[in-house]
This record gives sequence, structure tokens and C-alpha cells, in this order.
Amino acid sequence: MVTAFLDRIGIDLPIIQAPMAGVQGSALAVAVSNCGGLGSLPCAMLTGAQIRAEVAAIRAATSKPFNVNFFCHTPPEPDAVREAAWLAALLPYYEELEVDPSTIPTGPGRAPFTSEVADLLEEIRPPVVSFHFGLPSDELLARVKATGAFVLSSATTVEEAVWLEARGADAVIAQGVEAGGHRGMFLTEDISTQVGTMALVSQAVDAVKVPVIAAGGIADHRGVRAALGLGAAAVQIGTAYLLCPEATTSRVHRAALRGAGARDTVLTRLFSGRPARGIVNRLIREIGAMNEVAPEFPLASLALAPLRSKAESLGFGDFSPLWSGENASGCAEIPAAELTRRLAGVGSKQIASA
Repeated sequence: MVTAFLDRIGIDLPIIQAPMAGVQGSALAVAVSNCGGLGSLPCAMLTGAQIRAEVAAIRAATSKPFNVNFFCHTPPEPDAVREAAWLAALLPYYEELEVDPSTIPTGPGRAPFTSEVADLLEEIRPPVVSFHFGLPSDELLARVKATGAFVLSSATTVEEAVWLEARGADAVIAQGVEAGGHRGMFLTEDISTQVGTMALVSQAVDAVKVPVIAAGGIADHRGVRAALGLGAAAVQIGTAYLLCPEATTSRVHRAALRGAGARDTVLTRLFSGRPARGIVNRLIREIGAMNEVAPEFPLASLALAPLRSKAESLGFGDFSPLWSGENASGCAEIPAAELTRRLAGVGSKQIASA
């Protein structure tokens, strides 16, 4: 399965760099792809022009395959009452930091996959396209697959893995509860359904015929080998790359990852409105990680933006989404190519039989 998957994608190492919006651009994707893994570009927060420019930058720096990633959420209806309650909860922090609430930005924040983005993909034709929060409509997915792209999507339960396979995903990313950043859950909002990576991988491998990619809490070659031993075709890793020089991880985020507090992570909906795993900070401790006062995804992030900006300028991550998986021990301040080879353990497809 590993060798067949690598051959199908056209990569040498069973390592996929997780797309991580806000902490990376094309440079990280290029570094991972050039050394034989699959680099990824997060596109949910980019405009069409930005996607086009970033893909052009990738292609100018590598001839290897790469992945572009999109969200498939349904934008929520505006809820003035809930947004007012959220602002009221945050108002003491605005006063403390002497920030003007009128500076709160407007707009959608993170945009879902649309027909306009499908138009763009038909133009730029990336080799791999991945989705989070399910898949786009049958019509849009058919257009993506007609470009020849290999399609990945995240599953957090066996039921989601089966759903993705039935609707056309070419491979399933089994995202264990240990993973940093947003949960890819889309068939349920019940976080009690979320299980560990190894438990999910073994069950998903038995439940679907498409390749399964392990994600969540894997930080070194031992974890990679364990996942492959359970039948995964590859491993997707994000947190370990956050300290690499090619990442754009903020100063306060880097400091948090280096500290002992990186071992204290939790699922929280405060920073975006959807469950996501990050390092516990002041906002989480004082408001509560899953407090329902935060508006629906992705609107919660808007009112936090001015607070985050001011606090980070002072050197604090009190209001920042310090995304991290449960195992930050693999974070290393080394080039991404070196980290990728270290994770793979050997420099070729021999890992499939190692």
C-alpha cells in the first residue's frame, strides 16, 4: 500500500506536510516537496490571486508534486445577539489592553470551496487537492477530479472515512484527536466521538479500500513506523514543522512551542468557533475552552483579532491560537528538508519494507 501510494502521488517519502493556515506559505511546501515528501499549501484564507501567486512560486522552485488545501464548511448566518455576547465577554480584555473595539475587522475570514475556486484549479491544475470538513458538492468535486488531481480529505471517525470513500475521495486522512489545529469533523459536532490516531487508523484501514493517511500526535520516525505498521499508506505531520525556518510561525507561538506548556493542549472553539487543538493560554483558562459564547466558525476569530495583534506586539500569546498537537517533542529548529528525512528515517521508498 505504501509503495503504491507513493508511486501514485509521485513522491519518495511517506511524509505529507500538513497544510497550516497562518503559519506557512509556499516556502515550507517547496522544502518538503523538494526532499521527496508532499508539501502542502493552505488556501482557505487566500484570495484567488494569492493562490495563483503561491502556486506559481511553488512551481518556480520545484518540479515535484504538491498539495493545495481548502475548507468545505457552510458559512453561518449572521447572529447579532451571539456576536454581541462574544464582544461583551471580551470587553474587559479590550479595556485592559486599551484596544478600540471599532477596530474589529469584518468579512468571512475563512472561505469555503466555491465554483470560482474550481475555475482556478482548472487553470492551475495542482497534482493533489485536499479538503477539510468533508468534501465540496458532487458537481464541484467532479470538476476537481476532472483536472487529474488526486483528492484527499480528513476523517475523524470511521463513519466519516466511509462517507468520504463513497463520495469520491481518493485517499482518507485519519485525523486522530491528538492532532493540532482544527478537527476535520463534519458528520457530528460531538467531540466525544473523537478517538486517538492509532485506534482510528487501524479501524479506517479495515473499513475502506482507499489509502489511509495517519495524522495526529506523530512526531518522530518511531511514530511514522507505527502508523505504517497499522496499514497507513503515509503520515501527515504538522506540529513538528512549526519551528522550521521555512515556517512563518509567530514569535510568541514559537516561544510557546519551546516551553514546557507545549505539553498542555486542549480542544477549544474560542479562536474560530470550531473545535481545534492548541496550547492552553490565558483566554482558554479564563473563558473556558469550549464556551458556547463564541460565534459559529469562522466568525469567532474576528473579535479576537485586535486583542491578538496588541498582545503579540507586547510579546504575549494570551489571545492567539497557539495550535499544536499533543506531541510537540518533534519540533526542531532545523530546515524542513532535514526534518522530513529525519521523520522518514531513510531516504527512499525502502521505508515501505523497513
